[in-house]
Amino acid sequence: MDSLETLTEFLGWCAAINLGVLVVAAISASLMRGMMVNIHTKLYGLDEADLTRQYFQYLAQYKIAIFVLNLVPYIALKIMA
Repeated sequence: MDSLETLTEFLGWCAAINLGVLVVAAISASLMRGMMVNIHTKLYGLDEADLTRQYFQYLAQYKIAIFVLNLVPYIALKIMA
């Protein structure tokens, strides 16, 4: 990274890609819930309530990571420019 503009653009693209992955994961978790629960209950031996909680916890932690590691630095660099 040779300049702040390059770093800003990099973080912007990282945020966009990660938000896209988050949207796809959230849609997949809601539309294919039954299939995902069947597969994961057989693999890990958890019940449906625990799996549903784990899916939402995963999505929440991923969203927080996107905000903290991509979006906030991107906004800070945009404000600095």
